[in-house]
Amino acid sequence: MNSIFGPVFWLLVTLGVLVTFHEFGHFWVARRCGVKVLRFSVGFGRAIWKRIGKDGTEYQVAIIPLGGYVKMLDAREGEVDPADQGREFTHKPVWQRIAIVVAGPAFNLIFTLVAFWAMFVVGMPDAAPIVTAVPHSMAAEAGVRPGDRVLAVDGKPVDTLSDAYEAMANALLGREPLPLRVRGGDGAERLLTLPLNQLPAGQDIGQYLEKLGIKTAPAAPVAAVVRAGFPAAAAGLQGGDRIVSVNGQPVADFEAFSLLVAAQAAKSPALAIAVERQGKPLAFTVNARMESIEGQPSRWLIGVSPPQAEQVVRRYGPVAAVSASLTATWDNTVSLFNMIGKMVTGQASTKNLSGVIGIAQVANASASMGLAWFLRFLALVSLSLAVLNLLPIPVLDGGHLLYYLIELVKGSPLSERTMMAGQYIGLALLFTLMGLAFYNDIHRSLFL
Repeated sequence: MNSIFGPVFWLLVTLGVLVTFHEFGHFWVARRCGVKVLRFSVGFGRAIWKRIGKDGTEYQVAIIPLGGYVKMLDAREGEVDPADQGREFTHKPVWQRIAIVVAGPAFNLIFTLVAFWAMFVVGMPDAAPIVTAVPHSMAAEAGVRPGDRVLAVDGKPVDTLSDAYEAMANALLGREPLPLRVRGGDGAERLLTLPLNQLPAGQDIGQYLEKLGIKTAPAAPVAAVVRAGFPAAAAGLQGGDRIVSVNGQPVADFEAFSLLVAAQAAKSPALAIAVERQGKPLAFTVNARMESIEGQPSRWLIGVSPPQAEQVVRRYGPVAAVSASLTATWDNTVSLFNMIGKMVTGQASTKNLSGVIGIAQVANASASMGLAWFLRFLALVSLSLAVLNLLPIPVLDGGHLLYYLIELVKGSPLSERTMMAGQYIGLALLFTLMGLAFYNDIHRSLFL
């Protein structure tokens, strides 16, 4: 998919699935509590499809697919037929109204558990946590070496590269010294400390990660695959050859080799490539050619592919996946509250907020990585929706829940004037957060 259609498509899929499930929670519990549901809408605005169900509810899909709603019979919105008085929302006991409000986030939480469970059953492919440090970076100064395998972050064992990055990203929010246990290529384990307290305040996770300087270890300088019909094969290189130098310049890893090929070919396409084959040194002259593959920008190619990174697949049986899903949901919930708390107290920058543009980009990237990665993405977004909707901000489910809890304590509903004032405050807060997230998305797109 192209760079615009792909993110938009997967954003719509994500919102369509998660918002529908959230609103279905409100709908399902409202019906069980005897509330009359007038409309169940996926999307806002003019309906592009609708029908009246046997239950009398109008089901519709609207033209703006960035949300949805359930419209219930509510005396605050107009006259109610006396025959329907018992099915009106505000007429119901406060505990039933609480159940209806909580149902949306609860269904998002259920979706999170199911998505994580499916992810573990399908099998989550990931790279092994083998890293290196950018020269002169914070990680390099702390002692991270090329080829180190991360074993634990802040005392918590990690098995995959994404787990290692996620643990480090969470720690970066607090900017406190971070213990890191690694195992080097020689098999010896070392305990390092990343001095995150030296990072400047007010930056987002991406900027912190760049300053930290930990990245995936590049592949060894080995021609794992030499493609037929390309210059390297024509010159005589074979799969398994270890690349030693290009035009006399030594090669440390495959990333350095690729950069050297591009730089030297720009001067002259004829490249002197020295390799080692079964312990014997060999030299070849390879005539690189400028070519575009799969619509990518043209670049100098010789037809050599690196060795695949060590892979780790987290896969469980249906029963074991239940426990793994519960653990993943709990860990990510704690991380989410940790991030919110640090933003509220000012320890973490609000630059870490993302809006629909950021979600669309991550949705597209996750979908391109396979089903398990997209399920993980859906689980995380669904969990975020559950938590954010429970924040005590009027217009969100958490704001309504706050009203009903106050009603329980004082024994009577809040005045309509108070509730309306709260709604205006809630809308102002919500639009501020949305505007800030949108600004962050645009800033990242333009300047990063």
